[in-house]
Amino acid sequence: MLDQSALSLARRIRLRELSPVEVIDSHIARTEAVNPAINAVVADRFERARAEARAAEDLLMRSDPAELPPLFGLPYTAKEYIAAEGMPLSAGIWSRRDTRATEDAETIRRLRQAGAILIGITNVPEGGLWLETYNNVYGRTVNPWDPRRSAGGSSGGEGAIISSGGATFGLGADIGGSIRIPAAFCGIVGHKPTGRMVPNTGFWPPAEGELSAYLVCGPMTRRVEDVMPILRAIAGPDGVDPVTREWTLEDESAIDLRDVTVFPVETNGRTRVWNRMRVAVRDAADALAARGATIKPLNLPRMRRAFEIWSAMMNSAGETTYAEVLGDGEPVALPRELLRAATGRSHHTLPALIVAAADVLARRLPTTLERMVRAGRALQHELEDILGPRGVLLHPPYTRPAPRHHGPLLTPFDFVCTALFNVMEFPSTTLPVGFDRNGLPVGVQVIGRRGADALTVAVASALEEDFGGWRRSEPRPKAA
Repeated sequence: MLDQSALSLARRIRLRELSPVEVIDSHIARTEAVNPAINAVVADRFERARAEARAAEDLLMRSDPAELPPLFGLPYTAKEYIAAEGMPLSAGIWSRRDTRATEDAETIRRLRQAGAILIGITNVPEGGLWLETYNNVYGRTVNPWDPRRSAGGSSGGEGAIISSGGATFGLGADIGGSIRIPAAFCGIVGHKPTGRMVPNTGFWPPAEGELSAYLVCGPMTRRVEDVMPILRAIAGPDGVDPVTREWTLEDESAIDLRDVTVFPVETNGRTRVWNRMRVAVRDAADALAARGATIKPLNLPRMRRAFEIWSAMMNSAGETTYAEVLGDGEPVALPRELLRAATGRSHHTLPALIVAAADVLARRLPTTLERMVRAGRALQHELEDILGPRGVLLHPPYTRPAPRHHGPLLTPFDFVCTALFNVMEFPSTTLPVGFDRNGLPVGVQVIGRRGADALTVAVASALEEDFGGWRRSEPRPKAA
């Protein structure tokens, strides 16, 4: 049960081969067994989930299975930035450590309507803009394949618990790689939907204006086949998030790979990518070529400015500074807190303070911001023209497999492997394609133009068949 896809379990529930109670209980037991080693789930709702599973079982026995919702009886987790009534909503910020959500985010509400059952809330980095999951409220989440290494961020808790088999799927959110980097580090599937596809109503910190086009909630799953049913459940306008619009989602199973053109891009031309990640992109391209896809080279000089473009478009889209996020509305005194952090006396983490300081500096360069925003818009149009309706990029989701804790501080811009595609608003599916010599998962990222979510999922599905996909991790227990 712990090794099956969410869709497979949903089918077995409908056939009454499994009961919702059995499925919930098995995943709660698994979470209880592995969580002490990885610190992924920071708040649970096990008893409420069991009660909801009993109600679902009663409904199953008196209903036509064909009329049940698509995610009926499936246990899932959600990251701590996404409001779930009665659950923590601190964003890993010390001053918000006692904050609880008073109502569900729109995505949580839609997943409940689709039949899924929330069992827990997972850990995040402080404030959200860092790819290591730790904070002074809940502590550190570790990689289930190696506790000395990062689980990624900001959906690192999701990546760790799904990799370990504790949830059938998870709800993450991505503004610079926060779904795809944890997916790659932990060896699961992560899909960042097209920008403006999923409403951010109920997300904290709230995404203002155009920033809501770059922040997208999306599925984190065991298998590629689980992505589209979850995406269909959460996509579409809600009348509150002003940027969300209606998109047509194709049937991914009807896409013929012989009609697909693949552009392998091993690096943006500036960021140093490890050879193992480059080889993964080449191997994935070869596998797709063997299935009839057309492979073409691509060299876009504007991609060298990936970090500057992402930073400029992010800063131009949002008015709230990161220092204000960390201060829960009042900007933290950065010089003082940086000094306190250096002596271990700050309630803020060093990466969060560094990001806040960088945000302040970037906002003081308006001419550079405007130029890079124009470059970003030009790159978006150029890439969409090249990709067309059946083109995808293959790109590393990060420069290397999961680094050791604190390692990203030495290479703070490597997240641009994913971040560029947030401000492009492109859909992207990351999946595992193997392991490195240290036994760490290696992933690739499949990227399409806006609205091509089914295409990236179809390509990822073919790669999963060829490379085997997710394998459940067995976290090592902590030493006594």
